[in-house]
Amino acid sequence: MTAEVIHLDWFKPDISLISEAAQIILKGGLVAFPTETVYGLGANAMDEDAVLSIFQAKGRPADNPLIVHIHSLDQLDGIVSGFSPLAEKLMESFWPGPLTLVMSSRKTLPPVVTAGLDTVALRMPSNPIARELIRISGVPIAAPSANRSGRPSPTDAAAVFEDLSERIDLILDAGPTYVGVESTVVDVTGQQMVLLRPGGLSLEALEEIVGPVLTSSSLEESKRSPGTRYRHYAPLVPLLLWEEGENLLKDLPCDPGKAGYVGMVQPGLDLSETIIFSDIDGYARGLFSALRDLESRGVQIIVAQLPPPEGIGRALRDRLRRASGE
Repeated sequence: MTAEVIHLDWFKPDISLISEAAQIILKGGLVAFPTETVYGLGANAMDEDAVLSIFQAKGRPADNPLIVHIHSLDQLDGIVSGFSPLAEKLMESFWPGPLTLVMSSRKTLPPVVTAGLDTVALRMPSNPIARELIRISGVPIAAPSANRSGRPSPTDAAAVFEDLSERIDLILDAGPTYVGVESTVVDVTGQQMVLLRPGGLSLEALEEIVGPVLTSSSLEESKRSPGTRYRHYAPLVPLLLWEEGENLLKDLPCDPGKAGYVGMVQPGLDLSETIIFSDIDGYARGLFSALRDLESRGVQIIVAQLPPPEGIGRALRDRLRRASGE
C-alpha cells in the first residue's frame, strides 16, 4: 500500500477530512499528522495491536516508550493515577504546547505504550489539526515522530512520505511545523521536576514558573522519556559538530568541496553546500529538513554548528549530539 496524502489548511482544517483520519485510527490504522513540533505517527493508544504497528512501521526499539497525546484534561482520568500540584501548575501554564509530562500510570494502557514502565508520558499539542484528530477519534493517540527510527524527525509531510509511505495508511499534510524540534519532556512524579529531554519549550520558561529544575542524573530516570537512549535524528552521511571559533579545517575528514554545512554563521571554509539560518528559531525549525536536504545533494559529510546552550539552543545541541553519535 501507499499512504494517501490529504492536504489541510493549518488554521481552518476541513473537519470531514479529519473525521476520515479518525476512522482509520479507530480501525487500528496509522495516521501521520502535524503537531507544532514535528509530524507524529498516530495510533489508538488503547489498541495494543495498533500501537505495535507503530513500532513495526518505524523499526523502533520496543523498550522506547511513546508519548500519548490528549485533547483535554478529561482524558487524564483514565490514564494517570492522580497528579501533583506541580503537574497541575505546568498544565495550566504550558498546555496545550510542546511540553510532555511524565506521570504515574494507572496501567490502563497496553504495556507496549509505556515500555512496561510504571509511568506514562503525556502531551496536549497546540496544533489545531492534532487536537481535532484526537477529539474526533475519542481516544488518546500514541504518537512518536513519523519517521524511520534513527532518521531526522519530519517537519513536513514530504519527509514522512519519504520514510513511511509504504508502511502507513494516511498522511495529513498541513505544511511545515513551526517549532521544529520535539517536545520538552519532564518528570513530575516527585516533589521536584526533573528535565529528561530538552525540547521546544525552554528550560528558562519552565524555571520562571516552577523555579530551579533538576536534570536527569541516571539511566533509570532517562528511560522514562522517549528519544534518550539511542542514536536519533541522523542523516545518511556522517555529522561533524562545530562550534564557532574552532578550527574546522583541522577536524574535517574530507575535502571541503565535498562537505555540507548547516548553521547560523558562515563556517570560514568554502564548503560545497551551505544552509544558513538567520536566527536560532529558524535553525530549530529548519534543522531536520536541512539535514535531509544536504544528504540528498550528495555531500560526503555534514558539518553542523552547535548553538549556544540556552533557550531552544539547548534542545538543538541535544539533537545534534545524538545525530552525530556522541
